[in-house]
Amino acid sequence: MKTIDIHENGIYLRFGITKENILKLLHFSALPPCGDDPTGDALQHGFPFLGMQLSGFDRPYERHGNKFVITSPGYRMKYVSLSDERNEHGRHLTFLLLDDQTNVQVSSHLQFFDGLPLIRFWHEVRNDGRETQTLEYISNFHYEGIEKEGVLPQDEKLQIWVPHNSWQRELNWKRYTLPELGQELVQSCDCQRSSSSLRVSNTGNWSTKEFLPMGFLENTETGNGLFWQIEHNGSWHWEIASQYGHLYLALGGPNELYSHWFKHLKPGDVFTTVPAAVGVTASGLDDAMGTLTDYRRILRRKNEDNEKLPVIFNDYMNCLWGAPTAEAEYPLIDAAAETGCEYFVIDAGWYADGDWWDSVGEWRESRARFPEGLKRVTDYIREKGMIPGVWLEPEVMGIHCKKAAEVPKEWFFLHHGKPVYDRSRFQLDYRNPEVRAYMDGVIDRLVTEYGVGYIKTDYNIEPGIGTEVNADSPGDGMLQHERAYLAWLDGLWQRHPELILENCSSGGLRMDYAMLSRLSIQSTSDLEDYRKYPVIAANAPTGVTPEQAAVWSYPMNHEGTESEQALREETIFNMVNAILLRIHQSGHLAKLDDTRKALVKEGISVYKQIRNDIKAARPFWPLGLASYSDSWVALGLYTSGKAYLAVWKCIEQPSSLCVEIPEFALPSRSNTADSDADCDTPSTVRCIYPSSSDSIWTYKNTSRTLRIQSGEGVMARLFEIS
Repeated sequence: MKTIDIHENGIYLRFGITKENILKLLHFSALPPCGDDPTGDALQHGFPFLGMQLSGFDRPYERHGNKFVITSPGYRMKYVSLSDERNEHGRHLTFLLLDDQTNVQVSSHLQFFDGLPLIRFWHEVRNDGRETQTLEYISNFHYEGIEKEGVLPQDEKLQIWVPHNSWQRELNWKRYTLPELGQELVQSCDCQRSSSSLRVSNTGNWSTKEFLPMGFLENTETGNGLFWQIEHNGSWHWEIASQYGHLYLALGGPNELYSHWFKHLKPGDVFTTVPAAVGVTASGLDDAMGTLTDYRRILRRKNEDNEKLPVIFNDYMNCLWGAPTAEAEYPLIDAAAETGCEYFVIDAGWYADGDWWDSVGEWRESRARFPEGLKRVTDYIREKGMIPGVWLEPEVMGIHCKKAAEVPKEWFFLHHGKPVYDRSRFQLDYRNPEVRAYMDGVIDRLVTEYGVGYIKTDYNIEPGIGTEVNADSPGDGMLQHERAYLAWLDGLWQRHPELILENCSSGGLRMDYAMLSRLSIQSTSDLEDYRKYPVIAANAPTGVTPEQAAVWSYPMNHEGTESEQALREETIFNMVNAILLRIHQSGHLAKLDDTRKALVKEGISVYKQIRNDIKAARPFWPLGLASYSDSWVALGLYTSGKAYLAVWKCIEQPSSLCVEIPEFALPSRSNTADSDADCDTPSTVRCIYPSSSDSIWTYKNTSRTLRIQSGEGVMARLFEIS
């Protein structure tokens, strides 16, 4: 067997080309290859570079179940050529593979990024044969042997981090061993092959309604790991399972088995997969998430919002709750301006005389809510030095929207010949040029007539498996729609380059980097309890860059039932939730007393002082990723010269905490630009929010330990290490 070894940006790769000319991926790691390459059945039946299934072809060997292993013709794809070039990002490899039975060829792209131990994968499938072929599945990335480093059994050394995600419970990471997932090793190591797998996937247009499209695999014996993200705003799938003595990781977009997707490829047709990024680390989860943070900043559209990080006020959360009126808005506008907000967003309901939910779609102002017109309010927002924004749900029409009864049914997703309903809305089909033109008109009107500079694009339904209109399969219709929607988004900035679009889907139910490579800010949750929000806020940089992660701060409107100290701590807690990310200010600011309003103003002021650091910082978690059972939660950001640390106490009982600051986050030791700096120079720690004198914390430089002692009640503080 001929081998090709590549070491690039800290990634060790080994490819094999067998005597039958079949391409294999033998090694993908932060550690160099160790030991002998596979031989015999393990090599013949395993280690394929590509997973691909066409209809009507045998999947030989055994124990597949519903796993995507030994796919056909994926397992027999032959090597044709390798192109090795460089572009603006770094090295770019392109393998050309061929199935000589069907004459289907695949161009497989591996894009490296200089300085980052991560590769972006995608494939182009071309039917050069004479017969139509039906594509049922294709992987973005397929690698067998994820357990082979180290000597301990896989049950003892492998841990899999899975990012559970759901409404008001976003970014909820859990760590599992293989036995905890029912994947114990019960056969001899050289022949294990189970019928089951660990499957994490999504079907539909809410891409993250159950999980984020990412994961982390850690080898606790050797200290290395793999991490990944699938960059798609719809159906996706990843799995870990066994075959012939090894475990494999397979990533993919939509497929027939789990998401009702297949694609007929006529002679000459080309299909391009959704992309996925896979990286390696020898330093654990914090390093993996730091690499993803750097990569996501490269991946996304260049925009001023992620450079300036303005403060947004939104009137929805624990405030107007989708019932805006001119009368209610004016005092909020005054209070938002007074506290330092820079954008003011009128959320849902501005278009509806009555219930806002099922009348969406026409996007005409309600004169019942705004007797002098919506423009009078947006003009007032600008008079107060802020930029106005509105809420929009551009992919749906409510069943009581007059427009929905006037347009052809082909404007909507159809299934079994009927429009697809969900939660009293229709799903618009963005492949339809009339739909795109209509929504272009809505956006243009909001920008030109009302001076809108910010649009919160929400999405509150799940239309299921897709549409049958002009599609080979419902999943094919779904994928075409999703790609058409992304193209529509791209077109908006050509006409309105300064417009900010927020990505919201009932909070964080479409938190993926197909969307976030385009939209500059992501709603992290609709969570209404500020005391539970630290878990989402602290874990947010795993799923999105800190400067894209919008977190609500909503001091509550109490009726005099809380003590002055409790109200003070509640306001501080709310502000700390958001300060290291993106502040989405809300709550009845106009009804706060002077003390609490001053704390909001101070928090926003601190944020403005540090936001230039936030946009370049890497995250770290000195207490580990947060969980709802934790008494204490912490999130750090570090950049050249300094670090910031948010700490939350999430229980009512008195409690103390000792948190060790990791050495990499201490600027005097590793992040200073001065190579001659004294590594023994003490770090300075100060509480930067709130600024009032505080005796509840101490810092010991010799042990790099911050100690906090708190009495009853929840509390939070923000520290700077410099």
